[in-house]
Amino acid sequence: MSASERTKMIAGEWYTCIDDELEALRVIARDAVFEHNSLPPRPRGNIGPALSALLGSAGEGARIEAPFHCAYGFNIHLGAGAFLNAGCTILDTAPVRIGNRTLLGPNVQIYCAEHHKEAAGRQTGLEIARPVTIGDSAWIGGSAIILGGISIGDGAIVGAGAVVTRDVPDNTTVVGNPARAVKRG
Repeated sequence: MSASERTKMIAGEWYTCIDDELEALRVIARDAVFEHNSLPPRPRGNIGPALSALLGSAGEGARIEAPFHCAYGFNIHLGAGAFLNAGCTILDTAPVRIGNRTLLGPNVQIYCAEHHKEAAGRQTGLEIARPVTIGDSAWIGGSAIILGGISIGDGAIVGAGAVVTRDVPDNTTVVGNPARAVKRG
């Protein structure tokens, strides 16, 4: 018997995202995200109840501002004091780990899914999930895009609007498209 598409996704193998089980999981995430984005700030708290229950983990004081969007939720792990500003999107087909006290500016986008390079593969929904790890005390500027398979080190800074296509070492600042290291000044 062949593995389910969810099993292949979790294993980091090519899988078909056009799948009933994966769609059911995305519906659960959409409902949790809708609640989070619809609740008034005080009743919502740092993270809406359904979204909080769905996340892989969330450390003390982690906060997600509304609006927010994610694909599944269960692959997202937030460290203590992590802060995601309004408009963040995380397509968490693979684990996304955001470190303690790390700040994401508005409209930051994290894409774990990599689509097939051949048109025929894309038409059938073939993709592969690549994890993203962001260390402690990092700062991701507004509208930055982080692609799957990327690690961003402790204390790193990603400039606003940067497109991160390569790993970023600890205490390094990157800017631009594609993101390149610059000296801190």
